[in-house]
Amino acid sequence: MEDFSTFQQQTGVTFNNVNLLKQAFTHSSYVNEHRKTDRTDNERLEFLGDAVLELGVSQFLYRQYPKMSEGELTKLRAAVVCEISLVSFAETLNFSEHILLGKGEEMTGGRNRPALLADVFEAFIGALYLDQGFDRVLRFLENHVYPKIETGAFSHAMDYKSQLQEVVQRDRNRVIEYEIIEERGPAHSREFVAHVRVQGETVGIGIGRTKKESEQRAAEKALEKIK
Repeated sequence: MEDFSTFQQQTGVTFNNVNLLKQAFTHSSYVNEHRKTDRTDNERLEFLGDAVLELGVSQFLYRQYPKMSEGELTKLRAAVVCEISLVSFAETLNFSEHILLGKGEEMTGGRNRPALLADVFEAFIGALYLDQGFDRVLRFLENHVYPKIETGAFSHAMDYKSQLQEVVQRDRNRVIEYEIIEERGPAHSREFVAHVRVQGETVGIGIGRTKKESEQRAAEKALEKIK
């Protein structure tokens, strides 16, 4: 039976109740094949972990990006907590090596099935919350999730310029142009104003702290107008 000592060393997380950790990694197929034991699968922990993870990410985004709108925050959060992202977090920490599976699930490749890995990651968050509280979950996220947000791993979710390009290119003859028409404010608090034009017509105006941000804002406004 997996004792999870290696996993705890790798993640820097030591559980007070290691049975919670074991439950987080126990798939229902394992429980079905070991009915004479008192093992419990991870589905309830997954339910809890989903909510805890969403709150932890929401809190970080709210504080980290004070000028983001509710809609932007929602899109970015969705990118961080989606299945693909959760699988990436799980793979980085070698979660798949420690999952307890039934023989049938193991033979059909369940150990590396994305949905299963994502569920285990959420269950782990739920277990950590029950074992040591929300602050400990936040410290774990600070080490393994938040840095990826800060380095732009999920910037594609907020790339309005690319989205606008895709929409406009449906008509191959249409041309997009961006122009910074104004710079204002002191050097320590500069603002840029950008226009985006399609076929010479201004379809969006954006304001940002950098030229890139102002262009993204302009593209966002253009998408709202076009849609």
